[in-house]
Amino acid sequence: MTDAPEAPSPHAERPPVGEADVAAGLAEVRAGIAQAARDSARDPATVHLVAVSKTVPAEHILPALEAGQRVFGENYVQESTAKWPALRARFPDVELHLVGPLQSNKAREAVALFDVIHSLDRLSLAAALAKEIARSGRAPKLLIQVNTGEEPQKGGVAPGQLATLLAECRDTHGLAIHGLMCIPPADDPPSAHFALLAQLAHEHNLPILSMGMSADYPAAIQVGATHVRVGTAIFGARTRKV
Repeated sequence: MTDAPEAPSPHAERPPVGEADVAAGLAEVRAGIAQAARDSARDPATVHLVAVSKTVPAEHILPALEAGQRVFGENYVQESTAKWPALRARFPDVELHLVGPLQSNKAREAVALFDVIHSLDRLSLAAALAKEIARSGRAPKLLIQVNTGEEPQKGGVAPGQLATLLAECRDTHGLAIHGLMCIPPADDPPSAHFALLAQLAHEHNLPILSMGMSADYPAAIQVGATHVRVGTAIFGARTRKV
């Protein structure tokens, strides 16, 4: 199978958060997902859009909620705890995903708030999550983040260590693992990283593949992504921290 072409993102020049037309961006992304799925002979319903609303104020998330989007991704536990309970009071069927790194000391808050956690990547975090799941009786779906580029500055388990972490999560901590997540290196063509994650998921019989963002989700869908994490193309460009 040939790689998907690495085309420039059509969303590269998005207006900043607060100025973007959220409903129009959401419609464009939904159409793009459906087209990418059809191009890969897949049912578009098998690809779930996680609208990444990190750093987006609640008032700018509302247009996406009002347009029917119900699956959202956040990076920061503290920010999510501040804005999502009120939004969920109005839209109780929201499914909330933690797509950013998780510190072990935030495990209690994460288990209480999120329905899916994408960034399990080490034994200490597995132990903390297992403790909170047992304590609370609430069990979010857990994905293991794989550092496909083996970048030292990035979270995620190295591909060669995935089997060991999986076994420890299941056998030592009794955790159910539902899938894998990756964030390819910024300077690499992403398709090879997506293909590696798909291969690992197949080898370990894991059904969820969280991969692909605003610039590259069609390539991820081509090799089997079940969840794509798109923020900028919906909510607008975020202000870069300096």
